[in-house]
Order: sequence, then C-alpha cells, then structure tokens
Amino acid sequence: MAKPFEVKDDTFAKDVEGSKGLVLVDFWATWCGPCRMIAPVLEQVADENDGKLRIGKLDVDHNGQTAMKFGVQSIPTMILFKDGKAIERLVGYMPKERLMARIKPHLN
Repeated sequence: MAKPFEVKDDTFAKDVEGSKGLVLVDFWATWCGPCRMIAPVLEQVADENDGKLRIGKLDVDHNGQTAMKFGVQSIPTMILFKDGKAIERLVGYMPKERLMARIKPHLN
C-alpha cells in the first residue's frame, strides 16, 4: 500500500525535481480544513496509482521557501510534476473524481 511521503525544503530537489515519473506535491498546513478534507483522497489516489504516481506532502508552515518558489498563495495547492518539471496546478479541495480527471491524462 503506497502512502504519501513527506517533502521538505531541503529534500525537494532530490525527491521531486530529481525524480523520474509523476509526483503530485500537496502544499498544506495542519490548521487548514480543506487540506484535512483532501488528505484521505490523496491517500486513496496514492494507493490506487502505486507505481505510476507518487504523492508528496509539503507543510507550508515549516517549508516556506519551496512554497514561495512555486508561488503557492492558497492551500491546499497541488502541483503535478513530470520528470521534475511542474506540469499542472490544482488549487482547493476537490473530490477524487475531479482530481483524477486532471491527473489521468498524464498517467502512462
């Protein structure tokens, strides 16, 4: 069972920008209600797409440098990276079906 992994300012380059394939990074915070609502959706997506998609979680309160680098102004913001390059940005809570509709075209 695949689980989302933690991403930090000092691991972002290696874990996301230096990786092959698809990585969806969830920019979130513990106090954010919509972030807590989408967390179980992301866990399901990670499990169902194991081997095709990795999901990273970056706490913006503790990793502001990376959030600023990507212009994250509201959370949750999810950025989809393919081979280390940002290719899609999703902002706000969305049900699994809507989230997958945006991700599916990029899955191999």
